[in-house]
Amino acid sequence: MSTQALSPWLHRPLAELLRQRGHAWLLQGPSGLGQYELALALAAAWLCEQPKAEEGGAACGHCPSCHSIEVRTHADLCVLMPEVAMQELGWPLDEKAQADIDDKKRKPSREIRVEAMRDAVGFAQRTSARGRGKVVLVYPAERMNTITANALLKTLEEPVGDVRFVLASEAAWQLLPTIRSRCLGFTLPWPATADAEAWLVAHDVPAADAPALLRTAGGRPSDALRLARSGQSPKAWSLLPKAISRGDVAALADQAPSQAISALQKLCHDLMAIGCGAEPRFFEPADLPVAVPSHLALARWSKSLANAARTAEHPFNAGLMLEALVSEARTTLNSAPRRP
Repeated sequence: MSTQALSPWLHRPLAELLRQRGHAWLLQGPSGLGQYELALALAAAWLCEQPKAEEGGAACGHCPSCHSIEVRTHADLCVLMPEVAMQELGWPLDEKAQADIDDKKRKPSREIRVEAMRDAVGFAQRTSARGRGKVVLVYPAERMNTITANALLKTLEEPVGDVRFVLASEAAWQLLPTIRSRCLGFTLPWPATADAEAWLVAHDVPAADAPALLRTAGGRPSDALRLARSGQSPKAWSLLPKAISRGDVAALADQAPSQAISALQKLCHDLMAIGCGAEPRFFEPADLPVAVPSHLALARWSKSLANAARTAEHPFNAGLMLEALVSEARTTLNSAPRRP
């Protein structure tokens, strides 16, 4: 991956990472900032056969190594992801895993499987095929369960030969402390609003919608692009808080349970912010209900939404779950006197 393919706010972080030495990096920060994109660019730079000296050693984007990464066939790059993420991002599964999924023996895993980690440990011990060393990329690293993470520990601490690791995470606090302690940490910077909006427009988001979508995503450009491609309407988003305060289930009817919970969590967050005298993050102040519930009521609602999020991927009945979520939200939003 060449630096031209990188999002503009990731050029400086890549150059900074390439100036430093270390065999294991943990790239961390909120979702939507480009952890995977930066991790892949770093791996490509390490493996590139003609790195750009004028760009601090960034990948050239056209040598055989860079081409192999582009078509997902590089012999010295091992990518560890949940199988659902592998499929979404175009990385091939191993033959047995693909056969099991094709034969309906099981569904694609949402965690990084311990079998894949053991294969990665074996990969780390083999000789480099192209002579530029080997790289293991793990994303999202928080999707390693305890058994999988423990399988990585010794190799991460005492790598054999010329192997480097780059772990990318959107929830680094969920990683085992022993994993975090074996990596050099790097926190991704927040992009400037102008850069993020220009990037969205360059990805075919209408210029008039870019600011609202970016706000909806809390300033996270990749999340804003995902919302745009899913058909998220900025107008519908602005009307959502007052629709929920009326108990209008239809306002969330086209969303999966996990998406509905995320929207309600954003609304809860902004009301908490206003209650503390801060600015809302996801909605315009005028979009929010006039009444602000008490801190206690919002705290209870926040906890309830967090509990609901744990089962959002496997609801017993999505329709009933959505009705219950909206009913609880309406009760909370109407539990306080109107602001003067």
